Amino acid sequence: MSIFKKDPLQIIAFQGYGTDSHFYARGRALEDESIDLEAQNIWHLIVNTWKRFETDEIKNVGINIKLSDNTILKGVTDHKGYYKVEANLDSLTDLTNEEGWLSFELSYNDVNIKRTIQNQNRFPGELLIPSQKAQFGVASDIDDTILHTGVVSTLKWKVIYNSVFKHAKNRIPLDGASDFYHKLHRGASGENANPIFYVSHSPWNLYRYLELFLRQNNFPKGPILLRSMSNLLKKKPQAEKPQKQKEILNLLKTYPDLPFILIGDSGEHDPDIYMEIAEEFPDRIIAIYLRSVKHTKRMLRVRGLIENYKTTEVLMVESSEQAIEHAKKHGFII
Repeated sequence: MSIFKKDPLQIIAFQGYGTDSHFYARGRALEDESIDLEAQNIWHLIVNTWKRFETDEIKNVGINIKLSDNTILKGVTDHKGYYKVEANLDSLTDLTNEEGWLSFELSYNDVNIKRTIQNQNRFPGELLIPSQKAQFGVASDIDDTILHTGVVSTLKWKVIYNSVFKHAKNRIPLDGASDFYHKLHRGASGENANPIFYVSHSPWNLYRYLELFLRQNNFPKGPILLRSMSNLLKKKPQAEKPQKQKEILNLLKTYPDLPFILIGDSGEHDPDIYMEIAEEFPDRIIAIYLRSVKHTKRMLRVRGLIENYKTTEVLMVESSEQAIEHAKKHGFII
């Protein structure tokens, strides 16, 4: 018998996306470090941040995914505890709700595993299959696009400070951003259920933190697409595309009949990434919105980039009201 009590096991399902015939789910199997999402004092925030990044992964273990029609899919976690489960199935939209969300249940496939909370080897998951009513999709950055972050601060000290010392409930969304995204979600008819995808360079370790922020500030529910810490620290080949760009390109290929609006900020690489995507898919990107940031040199660079850009319309916005006005004028929203 071990002297030290072991933490219970959990499976965290990242909200994913698929199609009527393609199931695609990913997430991570970890020991449950009991992160208190409600804790607000400085010490607990520091401890929670440590727990998010000092993870105990459940490596190379089999998992089961059970759909509501009792279909069972199988997968295996990798050396970092991540899993990806893909399958070609029929009529998945029959299992979704009116917004396009398909719920499923995850479990460890070893019936002898008892280290789950209250021995309940059952964990919820869901993925989005865009509604047939969808007029377009939205791929949005998070940092300094809907969440005050400070990505252009010196040495990114504001990013570090905000992520460690501020609770997700106390983080400030950009004025009017939630209202704008709900209008985009409802679309021109008010009932379009346009899918919203949140794409960020942040690591998967911050998934629940960002999920809580979006929920707390009443943003439309949507898949949050992040990247692994190993990719974050690894130097990538010069020709390799940024992870955010790969994710958006995959969305475009997954939904070939769905045009997209791209939303980001003018502080770092969003303008270059989005304009390159628009060049590759000129008929699919119907608008690009870039939030202005307080950095004169970077703003001048972006203005120079978009000044003579004609492939698709790029709008630099100071406020959500500007974006809403433009979206109404072009028939994206009512």
